[in-house]
Amino acid sequence: MAAATMIEYDEASPAVRAVFDDIKASRNVLDVNNFWKYLARDPALLQRTWESVKQVMAPGALDPLTKEMIYLAVSVTNGCAYCIASHTAAARKAGMTEEMFGEVMAVTGMANETNRLANGYRVPIDPMFD
Repeated sequence: MAAATMIEYDEASPAVRAVFDDIKASRNVLDVNNFWKYLARDPALLQRTWESVKQVMAPGALDPLTKEMIYLAVSVTNGCAYCIASHTAAARKAGMTEEMFGEVMAVTGMANETNRLANGYRVPIDPMFD
C-alpha cells in the first residue's frame, strides 16, 4: 500500500499543472505517470526533479537509448520495481530490442556480482587504473 496519495491534474495547483503540462508536452503523452503525481505533493520537489531529469536525459554525448539502458541497469541494481518498469518501457520506445535488454540484464548482473566480490575481498586498485 502506498504511503501517500497522488495529485491528479484537476486537483493540482497552478505550479504543479505547469510542470505536468511541460512533462506531457516534452514526452508527447496525454497524462503524466504516477511517479510525477506522487511527487506533486511537494511542488518544489516536483519542479526540481523534473528539471534535473530533463537536463540529464536530454540528448548529449550519449544518445537517449543508451541513457535509458543505463537508467534501467541502475534501477535493477537498486531494486526499484517502478523504475525498472518505467525505464524498460522508455528504452523499448527508444529502440531497445529483446537482445539488447538481455545484454543489459547480463551486464548488470555481472557487474553486481564482480563489484561485490571485489568489495568482499577488498581488492586494492591497480596502479594502471589511476
